[in-house]
Amino acid sequence: MFRKCLLISFAAAMLIAAGVGGVAAQGSPVRGEVKLTKADGSVVPAAGVLVEVYRTDTNNGTLPSATTNKKGAFNFVQFPFGHTYALAVSGPGISPKIEPGVKGGRDNVVINVSEGDGRKLTEAEVRETIAAAINLPSGELTAEQKKAEAELAAKVAAVTAKNKKIDEENATIGRSLQEGNTAFNAKNWDQAIASYSQGIAIAPDFAGSAPVLLNNKGAALRERAVIKYNESVKAADANTKIEGYKAVKADLAEAADGYHRSWTLLKGASATDIPDAKVKDSQIAAALTGAKDTFRLMTVTEQADETKVDLAKTMIPEYLTIETNAANKEAGKLILADLFRVTGDSANAIAEYRKVLEASPDNLDAMAGLGFSLVNEGFLKDDKAQLQDGANVLQKFASAAPDSHKFKNDAVGLLESLKTDQKIAPQKAPPKRRP
Repeated sequence: MFRKCLLISFAAAMLIAAGVGGVAAQGSPVRGEVKLTKADGSVVPAAGVLVEVYRTDTNNGTLPSATTNKKGAFNFVQFPFGHTYALAVSGPGISPKIEPGVKGGRDNVVINVSEGDGRKLTEAEVRETIAAAINLPSGELTAEQKKAEAELAAKVAAVTAKNKKIDEENATIGRSLQEGNTAFNAKNWDQAIASYSQGIAIAPDFAGSAPVLLNNKGAALRERAVIKYNESVKAADANTKIEGYKAVKADLAEAADGYHRSWTLLKGASATDIPDAKVKDSQIAAALTGAKDTFRLMTVTEQADETKVDLAKTMIPEYLTIETNAANKEAGKLILADLFRVTGDSANAIAEYRKVLEASPDNLDAMAGLGFSLVNEGFLKDDKAQLQDGANVLQKFASAAPDSHKFKNDAVGLLESLKTDQKIAPQKAPPKRRP
């Protein structure tokens, strides 16, 4: 659901029962339907919902309950004339709801419910709620009773207005999600991003709607960033190229922020916010996987915002806890190391590359990254030993990597530069001793 509405929706601002004589033997049927507003804003019949009947013009009395059919419809054969009842609705996956003021002869009762924890109200809870909301005086009202009646009417009006506002906002959120998805499927990234942003703005802190919008927006931002990057690479004009790279960097940074926000909201979400635990877990996985892919693009395009590295330090390890594929885990670990390298943090890059190589000694990407980072750190600190270590690692990489490897030419060029400018040549590893 999006947001939980208040429990009771009143058919009228105030129900005042008149004195009734003896109980009539005859009655009339009561028919209606229960509709469920889902998390995506769609409205569907609520099937299998329990509809219980409590007499409210006295302090006790019930009628047999009913259950909605596949179309969400319910039917009571007879409500005795002259009595007033409340319908208490409950069922799996919905929030309980009370419809007061029902009398025999009504054939168009429509009860709108939202997703919830499936709790069933007790008779005591129903009667306490009704008693707190509806005053049933007899005779002339005193000044105090009139004041209480006015206060209650104001409360009912406030509840009605609040629920109406929530319904309208939920409808807008659902429409924004649908429009965003339609634009996404049409590869209209600008429109998709705008639609998702509109839905997020309505309830930015609600875990029942914001995460899915944030996750979808992040995917659209990534797609737009890839297109802009490819255009920028091909651009002949230097200013066009620079502005294009700035746009790529901004989109990827915004996507990273969105995924982190989504993940944070989901971690703190209650069962009321997201009743289905599987839905919550799937959105957490989407946020972490989307963040991982965003940080990877930052390294591939070399358009990484340094201020987002802390997000990667938090979210990449979390992603690794849910990733079950060994190759994907290894690639995930490499992303954090690459991110440190492209943002100029050679010291942390060296540490992360070594972690990858400890588990996978023949990982060529990690080998190249470690060599580049060691050389960079050696230049920064004027440390010949680190330059030598970097040259040794790069030589090992260059010897093992095919000519088609993306870092092969850079590694060979850097090795030549070290030989020419620093008089540093790769050292051969000492032969292993036989046992």
